[in-house]
Amino acid sequence: MLKKYDVVVVGAGTAGCMAAKTLSSKGFDVCLIDRKSSRLIGDKVCGDAIGKHHFDNLGLSYPSGKEKEGDIEGVKVYSPDKSSVFNISGYGLAGFLINRYAFGQRLLKYAVDAGAVLKDMTHVSAPLVEDGYVKGVLATDTRTGEKMKILGDVSIDASGVSAVLRRGLPPEIGVEINIEKDDIVICYREIRRLKKEVEDPRFCEIYLDQEVALGGYYWIFPKGATRVNAGLGVSSRFSKANPKRNFYRYILSRDLFESSEIIHKGGGIVPTRRPLDSFVGNGIIVIGDAGCQVNPIHGGGIGPSMMGGKISGEVIAEALEKGDVSSKALWPVNIRFMENYGAKQAGLDIFRIFLQGLTNEELNYGMKYQLITEEDVLKASLGEKIHLNIGEATRRIFSGLGRLGFLRSLYVMARTIREVRSLYDKYPSTPEVFPEWRKNIVEVFERSKRLFWK
Repeated sequence: MLKKYDVVVVGAGTAGCMAAKTLSSKGFDVCLIDRKSSRLIGDKVCGDAIGKHHFDNLGLSYPSGKEKEGDIEGVKVYSPDKSSVFNISGYGLAGFLINRYAFGQRLLKYAVDAGAVLKDMTHVSAPLVEDGYVKGVLATDTRTGEKMKILGDVSIDASGVSAVLRRGLPPEIGVEINIEKDDIVICYREIRRLKKEVEDPRFCEIYLDQEVALGGYYWIFPKGATRVNAGLGVSSRFSKANPKRNFYRYILSRDLFESSEIIHKGGGIVPTRRPLDSFVGNGIIVIGDAGCQVNPIHGGGIGPSMMGGKISGEVIAEALEKGDVSSKALWPVNIRFMENYGAKQAGLDIFRIFLQGLTNEELNYGMKYQLITEEDVLKASLGEKIHLNIGEATRRIFSGLGRLGFLRSLYVMARTIREVRSLYDKYPSTPEVFPEWRKNIVEVFERSKRLFWK
């Protein structure tokens, strides 16, 4: 007998589990699908860092026991020549280094305990689309090879960067299908046990270097005194860049890693851009990495994806109660996410595009003369306005260095962030006026890439 659910959730990651938990706890029939076995859900390559404020906003208990592997007070950001270091701390950056597997298992337990039906080791290949609505998914039980249709009034694509439902949607659904490679970062990461202690385990370290990590950065995140999560990410627009090779050549050669041991290793792909302009269509919502709900600067996606899951669950519950799962009924997902995180994410994406166009020399000068201060970087990370510290003395210095073009780019970047935030403040309240808004936002980002990526 063919089983129909109220909601089908594809992907039992942080976004999918949060959506499933939210809906199941409200009494809806939810099918949660994942290609992994239940005992492996949560085991993935990740930076493992998450801000404390996400737990507060979502009403989740803080990590503890085996789940928590470190307390973080802030971030140290290093210039390419390492002569300048920004020590950035505050509520928005305080948080935890977690055991990603243990945390994933906790969220899975929340969803299943709330009543979600888990179908593990099940591969979803495509959405079922009829009469302009997504009506469920096509799937295969990888244990038996059995092919099946799993029906639902609403389907959620929380399948990560693979975006198995989003990529199979027809254009008329109204959700972006493909993500440009310019907006993707390829990463390689290892968790290592050290022979010596980390100098300051309270701070994550981020290193900017356009020669070592083209269009990205490399990181060292402490997991206690003698373990670290270390990795390197490069923009996929640089096709010759190899994150694993550069990680071994430039990072593991540091004294810190002498005689260290690998605990876990692997690569990953992260969509580092503004969120999808719309997450919804008739009978479908796209969240988490599939919805590009990721911080464009540091690639952190655990917190935003859980937010996307909770918001989606709440809106779907309202839609199901009204018996309407059209894009118009699901539209509040867009409005609530853009208000809570999307506008900030879009502003940071402009900052990301600007940074990717800089040379190491420009990064060194910009940090040395504190054109953007540590306090302003913290504000930017919280989605607040960036203030440029450009006075007459700075203009004279940069004039002598032949860097006035760099100053002009800084001004344009700050102005463009304000322009983007203004557009998101006017995010469409209904789908009918969305096409014109999207046309304007796409133009701003295309213009920014042309300008900063000369």
